Amino acid sequence: MSKNVYIFLGPELGKKQDAVKAVKEKFKNAEEHIFYAGEDSVSEIANTIQNISLFADSRLVIIKSAELIKKKDEIEIFAASIREIDNNTALIFLSDETKLAVGLENAFQQTDIPGNNRQIFYEMFEREKNEWVKQFFKREGYEIDKACIDTILELIENNTDALKRECSRLICFLPKTGKITAEQIEKWLSHNREESAFTLFSRIAYGDLSKALESLAVMLAAKQSAQSILAGLTWCFRKLNDYLLLQETGNVNNNFELKKIGLSSPKAKDDYSAAAQRYNIESVEACLSLTADYDILLRSPAAPMETILMDRYIIAVFHQSAANKY
Repeated sequence: MSKNVYIFLGPELGKKQDAVKAVKEKFKNAEEHIFYAGEDSVSEIANTIQNISLFADSRLVIIKSAELIKKKDEIEIFAASIREIDNNTALIFLSDETKLAVGLENAFQQTDIPGNNRQIFYEMFEREKNEWVKQFFKREGYEIDKACIDTILELIENNTDALKRECSRLICFLPKTGKITAEQIEKWLSHNREESAFTLFSRIAYGDLSKALESLAVMLAAKQSAQSILAGLTWCFRKLNDYLLLQETGNVNNNFELKKIGLSSPKAKDDYSAAAQRYNIESVEACLSLTADYDILLRSPAAPMETILMDRYIIAVFHQSAANKY
């Protein structure tokens, strides 16, 4: 029985990528295949897992969006693959969710595969994020205070992949000498990233459809992937949901409570206050669902051009506004 079956779950992208990288290190010269559940045919994936490669001694098969494997016949096929996979093949199931279909989970548990081959990577707690940023800048020779760290965490998605990418860019602009201020951080992050999911969300928050479409066009022209844009907007809408819950409990003007959900800079507060006038909890949930649907659509070979599909997505998000002005 091969023990080279892995299930890596959860929303923390950076640590999940590190786990995949570690498996790839064990299969350095493996023939790699990447599939998307819900898009690629189950029979094609199963054949790839079971067939012997003519060009390499080993294979690495990665199945993304594994939470979409739900149908009984599909589960049975993949369960068989887990039980019968040969020693020269590694199989990785990836999902942003924290669990898969019961049948898949049972098939994994009923084998002698090591328990640590199944891992859930959760988003970092506030304390962990603060320490991660502090240590990153310390290694690079910078000393930054809590206000700077808070500003960074407000403007960057909550995963180590995004933090590492944006902080690495940020140090190209910050002075090595003198005190670094939160205002400098906000200025240079905005300048460095130019258009981002955050600037796009700001356009959405204020109901400016033409500027939102313009912002989107700039990002796509700069080769930012549609999936990364959707991931950033998902993060923003989740934070908007937190803001709306504070509003419902009468704590929306409590700076301590705002800081707990990652909002302390004036710009961030203004954006989410504006968004709260256009979206309620129900419409935010609809936007999150819409974002997930378009993420799947964009991976389909039969999907329209990426720019067309993303324009449709932005217009649909504006239609979900509780104000419904469009």
